[in-house]
Amino acid sequence: MARYGMLIDTTKCIGCFTCRTACQRQNGLLPDQDFIRFEQRESGEYPDVAIENVPLQCMHCEDAPCAQVCPTGAAHMGADGIVEVDEGRCIGCLYCMAACPYQVRVRNAQTGTVDKCRFCTVSAEESGTKMCTCVEACLTGARIFGDLDDPDSELSRAIARTNAAPIAGDLTESKVFYVR
Repeated sequence: MARYGMLIDTTKCIGCFTCRTACQRQNGLLPDQDFIRFEQRESGEYPDVAIENVPLQCMHCEDAPCAQVCPTGAAHMGADGIVEVDEGRCIGCLYCMAACPYQVRVRNAQTGTVDKCRFCTVSAEESGTKMCTCVEACLTGARIFGDLDDPDSELSRAIARTNAAPIAGDLTESKVFYVR
């Protein structure tokens, strides 16, 4: 079975929020809910300061803290390595939100359940969609989705070519890599 992952090249990201908007529409999120949030990071010293846009989303951690603390098993690791949420089992205790080192879990104000990025392609693959909505929507090609276990996949080749790494590899072993 495939082990899915994503690469986000922050040197290509222009902070247009198209990926976020596409994700919100795909997942039926309210305007104040998002599975992708943006942070700006400064680097360099005055007068040579660069500002990069860093889109943050679920990292689909190998040893997911959110799944470990979920008392009902609503947050769990799927067979494909993707951290999933079973909304029918979620009791809205918010333990997963507190445990997430990236603070990317989202509480649905209408249902009280907590959700997050699900790499929407995986659920849509049967219908013929080949990419995550955010990847497909990205205007600059800053996102690549694919199989981490396939050395010939576009994702694996891009990670090797760019020396991409998880944004906070010391926190968790994640499946989302960044070029910075």
